[in-house]
Amino acid sequence: MSLGGGGGGGGQQQLQQIAQEIEQIEEQIEAMEDEITGLQDEKQEMNEAMEAIGAIESGDTVQVPLGGDAFLRAEIQNIDEVIVEFGAGYAAEQEQDDAVDILENKQDTLDERIEEIRSDIAELETESEELEQQAQQMQQQQMQQMQQMQQQDDE
Repeated sequence: MSLGGGGGGGGQQQLQQIAQEIEQIEEQIEAMEDEITGLQDEKQEMNEAMEAIGAIESGDTVQVPLGGDAFLRAEIQNIDEVIVEFGAGYAAEQEQDDAVDILENKQDTLDERIEEIRSDIAELETESEELEQQAQQMQQQQMQQMQQMQQQDDE
């Protein structure tokens, strides 16, 4: 019994469709891995900010980024006036410890998102492996059918 229906041409079409699905899954996985890299970079920036908040004291001189790779030297007037972005463009002035707590909470949220993405990647990898197995089985069946047809022709 032929899976592809008539002469194996349909089987090739099914194999091509499976290969396309696998390729799409691999592209999704790559995009998700890029997202994880971006989230990890964001976490690293938060770590650096928390370290700076802990190390800087009132009266210290720091370099403030202005954008476009330009910096300005500035003196910290009061370290207890840290402005922290909450999200959606909103920011508020916080005391030193509160600012660190907010950044740690944001990191926890990023960790949760990273785990969600990793879980999604694992599901996609499983789906890809199942499709690869399905394709191998189809190829084996096609080979068996061809061998059977050759044996019948030889008889």
